[in-house]
Amino acid sequence: MNAGVVLRRAGGPDAAEVADVWLRSFGAALPTVVRPRSDDEVRAYIRDVVVPERETWVAEGGGRVVGMMVLAGDLLSQLYLAPEWRGRGVGDRFVALAKERSPQGLTLWTFQVNKPAHRFYERHGFVAVEYTDGSGNEEREPDVRYVWRP
Repeated sequence: MNAGVVLRRAGGPDAAEVADVWLRSFGAALPTVVRPRSDDEVRAYIRDVVVPERETWVAEGGGRVVGMMVLAGDLLSQLYLAPEWRGRGVGDRFVALAKERSPQGLTLWTFQVNKPAHRFYERHGFVAVEYTDGSGNEEREPDVRYVWRP
């Protein structure tokens, strides 16, 4: 299903495509969540902070970036796929890579409204351990913390 897709560390030249994937994925998966930053601010943050300063991975298929994942120690802080690439196993590969990089366990946050993400992470052994009212995130959207332990 994802033959020909390569997972690799992101570099500076990937930033624009990474931002495009993030924006399109967020818009498709979370249409009711209000983003606190404009598209241009998101693009600048990904270009100036995420790609150069974070452990950012991309999935590349057909010569273009089709997914992105950011790790920060045991925190899987972002995982977004181009909408047309959902359901093709790329997310599964990202989670497997995250588990390899953090074999002692992982934690992540997702919004409570993102039921497909809940099913996805639960299928990979993550367990919901905390629900919040969203006061701790920029979007002010209720969220849930998931944990995976080997």
